[in-house]
Amino acid sequence: MADQYAHSGEDARPTETAMSAPAIPAIPAIPAIRWAEPPEGPVIVLLDQTRLPGEETELVCTDAPALVQAIRTLAVRGAPLLGIAGAYGVALAAVRGFDVDEAADAIAGARPTAVNLEYGVRRALAAYRSAVAGGDGQERAGAAALVAARALHREDAEASAGMAVHGLALLDELLPGGGHRILTHCNTGALVSGGEGTAFAVALAAHREGRLRRLWVDETRPLLQGSRLTAYEAARAGMAYTLLTDNAAGSLFAAGEVDAVLIGADRIAADGSVANKVGSYPLAVLARYHHVPFIVVAPVTTVDPGTPDGASIEVEQRASHEVTEVTAPYVPMAGFEAGGRIAVAPLGTQAYNPAFDVTPPELVTAIVTEEGVVSPVTTGGLVELCARSRQVTMS
Repeated sequence: MADQYAHSGEDARPTETAMSAPAIPAIPAIPAIRWAEPPEGPVIVLLDQTRLPGEETELVCTDAPALVQAIRTLAVRGAPLLGIAGAYGVALAAVRGFDVDEAADAIAGARPTAVNLEYGVRRALAAYRSAVAGGDGQERAGAAALVAARALHREDAEASAGMAVHGLALLDELLPGGGHRILTHCNTGALVSGGEGTAFAVALAAHREGRLRRLWVDETRPLLQGSRLTAYEAARAGMAYTLLTDNAAGSLFAAGEVDAVLIGADRIAADGSVANKVGSYPLAVLARYHHVPFIVVAPVTTVDPGTPDGASIEVEQRASHEVTEVTAPYVPMAGFEAGGRIAVAPLGTQAYNPAFDVTPPELVTAIVTEEGVVSPVTTGGLVELCARSRQVTMS
């Protein structure tokens, strides 16, 4: 197994709010994931999201165990991007001559809730097995897996663009006149996608059309993906945004300062139940009480017909230290080691730390995908949606 940092992009460190920062591209200077072929052999290169926003640094994975570690530590994360990473991981194992089935099993099991990870693994694995069955050797079969991974990467970028179009149209229908004040949770931009993201891509489209008045960014516990990553992307895009603690969202609703909630999804069950970053469900309850649209934006590949309902979704439980400790930023700080952990709770404290929660379909105003919008959210509506897609089939 080999993991190493390859590059640090120190010229892209947003330190000001969007109101004063210059407008720069929303997509980071370093892509979230890429395939590279240096002289020593093919590798998967990741933008290490655990080091943002302090520095843009790449992490190089030379085999499946390195990729699994990157997935578990959230160096690479976000449902669509995990699918892309899973596909590239299978291709990497095949091209480098490792045990492909063993690598596929390890990668698919790295995080249990996000269905896209398993989807990406299965897609590249199917291409590999088809090539082997057709008489191809390991090298040609590996090339077939890589073609499948690259196709998924390209399709996800196209899906991102489609979601932005459908999502903005829905916002304009629900909230005519523009001036949208959108609350978002966790991180759903270019860092989780082959394109500009899912829910964030919709907000970004509203911003570019002059229809976004304010993006409310939940900090998102336990690893602060909102404050570290969504604020980072919003600042890069020159969006008007404000960061808030998760438990402050209720006061914003009560003050009438939220026009819509936009979130992504890690798995959508057949009945329309949505698993997303923990804290999404209470936002849905708040939105319903305050008559605010609660909109889920995700590619069709996040719909899982094999999971009948929300109770059947396995929710990942993460380590206590992610809550009881904080990680020092990767910038110079007197008295602290960059990346070191700092205790914020008494030694031995146990933490309840689910990575996700599940929102029932009756609290979801609409699910936006690249194929269109489902509203109201029902099993029948999802079946009809998936029938329009070549990627997902619901029985």
